[in-house]
Amino acid sequence: MTTAPHSTAQPAPEPLWQPGPDRITGAQVTRFHAWAATHHGAPAPTPGDPAADYAALHHWSVDQLPTFWQAVAEWFDVRFGTPYDTVLADRTMPGARWFPGATLNYAEHALRAAEDPARADTPALLHVDERQEPDPVTWAELRAQVGSLAAALRRLGVRPGDRVSGYLPNIPQAVVALLATAAVGAVWTSCAPDFGARSVLDRFQQVEPVVLFTVDGYRYGGKEHDRRDTVAELRAELPTLRAVVHVPLLGTPAPEGALEWSDLTSEHTEPVFEQVPFDHPLWVLYSSGTTGLPKAIVQSQGGILLEHLKQTGLHCDLGPDDRFFWYTSTGWMMWNFLVGGLLAGSTIVLYDGSPGHPDTAAQWQVAAATRTTVFGTSAAYVMACRKAGLHPARDLDLSTVTCVATTGSPLPPDGFRWLHDSFAESGADLWVASVSGGTDVCSCFAGAVPTLPVHIGELQAACLGTDLQAWDPQGRPVLDEVGELVVTEPMPSMPTRFWNDPDGTRYHDSYFDMYPGVWRHGDWITLTTRGSVVIHGRSDSTLNRQGVRMGSADIYEAVERLPEIRESLVIGLELPDGGYWMPLFVHLAPGATLDDALRDRIKRTIREQLSPRHVPDEIIEAPGVPHTLTGKRIEVPIKRLLAGTPLEKAVNPGSVDNLELLRFYERIAADRAEHRTT
Repeated sequence: MTTAPHSTAQPAPEPLWQPGPDRITGAQVTRFHAWAATHHGAPAPTPGDPAADYAALHHWSVDQLPTFWQAVAEWFDVRFGTPYDTVLADRTMPGARWFPGATLNYAEHALRAAEDPARADTPALLHVDERQEPDPVTWAELRAQVGSLAAALRRLGVRPGDRVSGYLPNIPQAVVALLATAAVGAVWTSCAPDFGARSVLDRFQQVEPVVLFTVDGYRYGGKEHDRRDTVAELRAELPTLRAVVHVPLLGTPAPEGALEWSDLTSEHTEPVFEQVPFDHPLWVLYSSGTTGLPKAIVQSQGGILLEHLKQTGLHCDLGPDDRFFWYTSTGWMMWNFLVGGLLAGSTIVLYDGSPGHPDTAAQWQVAAATRTTVFGTSAAYVMACRKAGLHPARDLDLSTVTCVATTGSPLPPDGFRWLHDSFAESGADLWVASVSGGTDVCSCFAGAVPTLPVHIGELQAACLGTDLQAWDPQGRPVLDEVGELVVTEPMPSMPTRFWNDPDGTRYHDSYFDMYPGVWRHGDWITLTTRGSVVIHGRSDSTLNRQGVRMGSADIYEAVERLPEIRESLVIGLELPDGGYWMPLFVHLAPGATLDDALRDRIKRTIREQLSPRHVPDEIIEAPGVPHTLTGKRIEVPIKRLLAGTPLEKAVNPGSVDNLELLRFYERIAADRAEHRTT
């Protein structure tokens, strides 16, 4: 069992930001609270005390869990094809059963705004590439394309439960393909085209897709990247494919045997929405693959629908007048969350390009060009902007931006200050919302609340309907000290199962092994007595770089194919200044030398087989890689050592096959610490 880093309670800081009375009154969560008090027995709001109001509402939302989710379904007017028997038939984790008897369709709700004649010709999607010229897709166009593609999928024999895959960047075609898949009742799954073939096959081969949507290439960093050879390899290695659909992003003709995107989306057919059970699979997301094949995480149509309505509407305060931009790729759960902005009737901004091309201000330029109101990015990007000395609100017209949200890693205190100050110098009243969740639930455990103050270095509060706690190793809740992030009651968007996990063992072991019946996520957190949350980073060894979680296993597989490499170890370390250090330690084969040529070949191999994000910051020769007694690389203890934890506290000596090897990593940590202080 792991031990949390030491923490002591701190006096309450002054808020960095307070929402004004108009923002509090106008917030959807304020109106929901008053309505839920009248109709569902929520505690009555207290005038003039939004902090007490939210605390009471949150307590009710987890204490009366079924009533809360029933209220969410009613408030957002969820359309049930057939009614539900009860809200929560079984609250056991894993295995909670939500809304049994109900049928619905996610895509029907995502396209509802198109039914309003006043909105049909307004943008549902704004697509931007590195040329920074927004290209709109209206609600009517989106609905027509989804209807046409859904009909085409049915003609191809796609039925409810079949898997449909996308090897696509963040472009409108990806949104259309997801929604058409959901409309049919099939199961969507996607990877970004900067993933190499092996990474994609490790994911798609598990779920055996019948259709593959793919581009010929993509543009990134001012260059075109041809992916036709990779697509050919995917087609050859996915024998279950019945059809391949070609999206000519670079203008090339469809390869032999592939269908043209335009031929499938030009009929302007009214969409038919398959009414599926609440727990019917919507999509498969993938874990980072730290300990082998990525986990294929199945989330349900109804669970995601309710969770994303709650998050976008009540927490992000999104509505029809908003433009919602989050920098993401189709290989990250935040893309799925961004698409969820359609549920709130918001226009979503799809940026397909480098986060820093032609310069560091690129994402701010996208926000300015699209008149974004809620802008999501990574903590790492915020810190890079601060380091570059940018003044985005001074140099660009960001007058529409009311909220900047960050995720992917904890936003350091300097990031909070920089965001607030750089907008305040232009007279803007900016809400800084640091949020934290996971691919595993495709949502947030804690973060944005539009009616609460923002304190530097803290997430505002646990999310509604999320019984978030910090536990010590004995399973006791703690306040104002560091503990394991746990969720003690089920959430609708928790996985219904993992694909390829028939008896549920892998699912159970991933979250419920440490505390039986309680979700343990793998983050260190502090819950304060004020209700705010501090995230301290991963309590396991998952790599998390630029807001994208990656698996060490992928890197080992690529690097250790090289004959010079006997074994390797990669570690990701959150730094106190908000940076991230990802060294790769290599144990060389006899006679090999770690010279510049080998370093370059290692980097090139990782870049080509995985992605540029997987390339380490440093490659260091090591005398060996330590293992557990059962032969597993001990990543977490090495991470602790590099973070400065003394050896005797970082690892149980009796669990390591070669204790002396740890001295090498201890020296690396000491050398880095000395270098930082000189």
